Amino acid sequence: MGGILTKGDDSPLTSVPTTKLEVKILEKMRKRESKGTSMKSFNTILLKFPKIDVGLRKCKAIFEQFDEDKSGSIDPKELNHCFRKLEIDCTDEEINDLFEECDINKDMGIAYKEFIVLLCLVYLLKKDSVSTHSSSQMEIPDLEATFETLVDSFVFLDKNKDGYVSRSEMVHAINESTSGEGSSGRIAMKRFEEMDWDKNGMVNFKEFLFAFTKWVGIDDEEEATEE
Repeated sequence: MGGILTKGDDSPLTSVPTTKLEVKILEKMRKRESKGTSMKSFNTILLKFPKIDVGLRKCKAIFEQFDEDKSGSIDPKELNHCFRKLEIDCTDEEINDLFEECDINKDMGIAYKEFIVLLCLVYLLKKDSVSTHSSSQMEIPDLEATFETLVDSFVFLDKNKDGYVSRSEMVHAINESTSGEGSSGRIAMKRFEEMDWDKNGMVNFKEFLFAFTKWVGIDDEEEATEE
C-alpha cells in the first residue's frame, strides 16, 4: 500500500509510489506540507478525536445514500453516481483510479471505511485546484473541516516533509507528548504498526487514513452493525 522501497548508494531508504494516483497524492501532500501545520503536539491530535469521529460518521449517511442496492458496499457505477450528485469534478479515469486505490480487498466494492478514505483523498487532491469548473472542490463543509484536520495531523507527523511518516518520526512525535513515560515507545510502535500495512517502514497518507478510522472507533461501529 505504501509503495516500493529503494535505496541508492548514498541515500537513505525511501518509499516510491507504484501508481499514477499515488504520485499525485504524494505531490499534493508535499505541497501541503510546505505550508506547515497548526498541530503543536500529538496530544493536540488526540484532543481532536471526538470532533473527527463526529465528522467521519457523517459520511455514513452519504455512503448509505449511494449504496443504491443496499449491498454494504459501493460499486463503480454507484461511485460514479455519487461523484456526479455531489458535484465533485473528476474525470471517469480519476474516479476509476480512486476506486482501485481504495478497494483494498479487491472485491469490486468500496466499504464504509474505504469510502471515508476515498473522500478524504478527493479532498486532498481537489483542494485549491485550478479548474474552469465551479465544482472543482467538494461542497460538503462539515466533512471538509474534518478532512483538513486529518491532513494537518499527517503534516505534523511527517517532520522531514517528504510525504511519508517513518517509524522514527512517529516515535519522536509521541515521545514529545509523553515525556518521562516508559510506555510511550511501545505506544508509538503500536500506532506505527497499525498504519504500516505493507511493513515497509514508511506510511503514506492513505495508510494513515485507514489507521485513523480505526483509532476513532469506525471499526467498532462496523462490527456492531454486522452483529
